[in-house]
Amino acid sequence: MSTLDAFLSAPGPIARVRLSRVRGSSPREAGCEMYVGETSRHGTIGGGQLEHRAIAAARALLARGDLAQTLDVPLGPEIGQCCGGRVEVSLTRMGATDRHAARARAAEEAAALPMVQIHGAGHVGRALADLLQHLPVRCVLIDSRAEELALSAARVETRLTPLPELEIAMAPPGSAFIVLTHDHALDFLCASAALQRSDARYVGLIGSATKREKFRRFARDECDGLETHALTCPIGAQGSRDKRPEVIAAFVVAEVLTALTSQHGAAQPVAFAAE
Repeated sequence: MSTLDAFLSAPGPIARVRLSRVRGSSPREAGCEMYVGETSRHGTIGGGQLEHRAIAAARALLARGDLAQTLDVPLGPEIGQCCGGRVEVSLTRMGATDRHAARARAAEEAAALPMVQIHGAGHVGRALADLLQHLPVRCVLIDSRAEELALSAARVETRLTPLPELEIAMAPPGSAFIVLTHDHALDFLCASAALQRSDARYVGLIGSATKREKFRRFARDECDGLETHALTCPIGAQGSRDKRPEVIAAFVVAEVLTALTSQHGAAQPVAFAAE
């Protein structure tokens, strides 16, 4: 059962809190929502005084037994928030039909999350999975070594396979591919398979400038002149010399999320679901 399923299945009344209209600057976009119970909550509409007031209003609505209410909130000095915009917040007491609809929306949003394939379950691969499990992506950790996959405690999908290129070919459009296997030849095989997809949002290969040049020659000579300009190699190299797996993983995740949420690129931008 998902966290949202568990929340919606718990006893007690629940209110849906939704940003129904946004004018100007706001912490979140119109349509985002959260759920508020008498003593608990799930999701966020952006935090700060806006969320604090919305939660208080939602609990007051539940206590009164009302069905709905709309708040008009200026995001300025009046409430101690400096966004400068204005939002309308819709509060709705949820019935059984509303809870079912919320579950259905959450399932649809989960199915639409972009896939991030991590090829290689070594130290950096596992550190990547540890970070990506908390983000709005469908993370898949792939390796041919069962013992390495077993070392990952992240709540992500795992695939034990001797044919990682098949996983790449079957990935949905708009996926991201991070290649850091235990073998250079396998790295080249996976990276070339990912680059051959015109719809990949990110293809990253662990290594150095020297490895990138070797891969460029491999792609030219062995892959019918495959272009490598879309390849990110080295990965996670935004000026830091720190080689600890967790640090590399943090920089790589930033690269991947930038690519997945960018308004540019071959594929359409991804619409991430609200928590």
